[in-house]
Amino acid sequence: MSSSPASAAPAVLTPERLASAYSYAAYRQLIDELLAQGRTTGPHQSEALLHYAKLNEQRMSRLDKTVQLLPEVTTELARLQGRYVWLVITEGWCGDAAQLVPVIDAIARASGGHLSTRYLLRDEHPDLMDRYLTGGVSRSIPKLVVLRADTLTEVTHWGPRPAEAQALLLELKAQGATHEEYAERVHAWYAKDKTRSTQQELVGLLRQFA
Repeated sequence: MSSSPASAAPAVLTPERLASAYSYAAYRQLIDELLAQGRTTGPHQSEALLHYAKLNEQRMSRLDKTVQLLPEVTTELARLQGRYVWLVITEGWCGDAAQLVPVIDAIARASGGHLSTRYLLRDEHPDLMDRYLTGGVSRSIPKLVVLRADTLTEVTHWGPRPAEAQALLLELKAQGATHEEYAERVHAWYAKDKTRSTQQELVGLLRQFA
């Protein structure tokens, strides 16, 4: 790993590319418009993906209304000095994204302008996605990349899911669970956890640069 200072690091993406990214409101609007056409994001369309996208819209809507930030989150947000972009690589059909993106955005909105979120679709930006492969092989999403707002250089990154959920997923896959089986178990974990693990891991992220 390079030991060069962050100021000398290359930008993760150009300002023009960042400007093309969605705000959270625009990302949600895109999903709604595509669902109205019987579609979801990405080049691949199927009844299964459309089914997941509909469920995910409901999950995001519920979380938008119910996320309550933990005290430790607001404490770390109060310590922020600089300005950062939280760049999220996502897709509308992704169940983990539906569980995590509203939490990410809620934290950014509570930051007093120190954090702003932008969203890019995984399959429209494969070169960027391939910089953040899970285990060096998987294009798992969502991925949160923390950038300095002035230089667009990387501070840190996180994803595609909290560590406990990731461990559960890997255990179920090792046991030969089907996609439907492990999706049900993982979403049950999210429901029981009530965003706590996600928020606590993002607190750890904040402490890296607050």
